[in-house]
Amino acid sequence: MQVLNCSTKLLILEKMLKSHFPESLKVYGAVMNINRGNPFQKEVVVDSWPDFKAVITRRQKEAETDNLDHYTNAYAVFYKDVRAYQQLLEERDVINWDQVFQIQGLQSELYDVSKAVANSKQLGVKLTSFKAVHLSPHSTLPDTSSLMSSPPRLTYLSVTDADLLNRTWSRGGNEQCLQYIKNLISCFPSVCVRDDKGNPVSWSLTDQFATMCHGYTLPEYRRKGYSRLVALTLARKLQSRGFPSQGNVLDDNLASISLLKSVHAEFLPCRFHRLILTPAAFSG
Repeated sequence: MQVLNCSTKLLILEKMLKSHFPESLKVYGAVMNINRGNPFQKEVVVDSWPDFKAVITRRQKEAETDNLDHYTNAYAVFYKDVRAYQQLLEERDVINWDQVFQIQGLQSELYDVSKAVANSKQLGVKLTSFKAVHLSPHSTLPDTSSLMSSPPRLTYLSVTDADLLNRTWSRGGNEQCLQYIKNLISCFPSVCVRDDKGNPVSWSLTDQFATMCHGYTLPEYRRKGYSRLVALTLARKLQSRGFPSQGNVLDDNLASISLLKSVHAEFLPCRFHRLILTPAAFSG
């Protein structure tokens, strides 16, 4: 196991990961953020260098953590050899098994291997699987000239909006998620539409893996084209900064799938897997 903390090696890794799209997208997004100021205090672990077979991004050991915060305590994984990934998991000090955390990746063996190691350490594992998507940089943006000066207005999120986002996110409703959303808004690109009182009515933001997330429109403002506008504007913002415009959608979220098809998003051949791992001490 080796922690890559050399800026030159991290830039080389970023370029190497591009040749393994789409399976490497989550790790690639995390590494891009590390190489651009590292606002989420991440670091990279590889099994070997430069001929790595497995890469894990994780929270820096010195960063402040909450053992119940699986939103922030998040690992992204890419491997060329699943056995190398399993060996990394089993190595001491690669994973903090004493807290609630998540593992993300786009490879099919991720769940079985992670679960086997987690079970040996008496951790519970909850899997959620999504369609993985990429938005084309060539999608045509709707005319936004009328939304730049008068309500409803196209703008970006503020940390003061975090409570609303926490209440409306299916994964939210708790203190850890509230703080996580505040951190995302502070660190990464976001887009929202605000009403005449300045309140967000439709929005999307970017997570620590450079993935578009929490796209949501308040029910009374739906069917006005805001979701499409927000998604394409955020995708364009990410692309202008050199990031891929990636996202995830649940299989039963038919409205979002229909929206993505309407903007000619590419549904990737791999699926996105998110595992939430909980030690027995916190399982209650």
